[in-house]
Amino acid sequence: MSTPSVPEHWETDAGSGDVAHLDIPADAVRDRLFEVSCTFVVTHRGDAPARHGLRVLVDGRHQWSREVPTHPGQDTLDVSFRCPVPVGSPLRITAIGSVHGALRQRLLVVAEEQL
Repeated sequence: MSTPSVPEHWETDAGSGDVAHLDIPADAVRDRLFEVSCTFVVTHRGDAPARHGLRVLVDGRHQWSREVPTHPGQDTLDVSFRCPVPVGSPLRITAIGSVHGALRQRLLVVAEEQL
């Protein structure tokens, strides 16, 4: 089994949407390892307290979640993790952003294969 010379790169940008799905098809020949990064960008609106949260599912199972106070101006919530993918298996990553008193700006999921 040979290793590709260029690692796979997958990403999806949901813009100001609240859900981003990234589907990576199966590889019939080799196991893979991805470094996955999810970024949720929000803007605080008004003077009232605000919160934003991010929940990440891998193949439908809870991977990570957090809810934090939103700082004035633009704020982000980020998470990165490694995800092994066995030969013949696809990978589905779902990022779900939530806001209370803030505006969604961007929800981005990126997966970089680690060779």
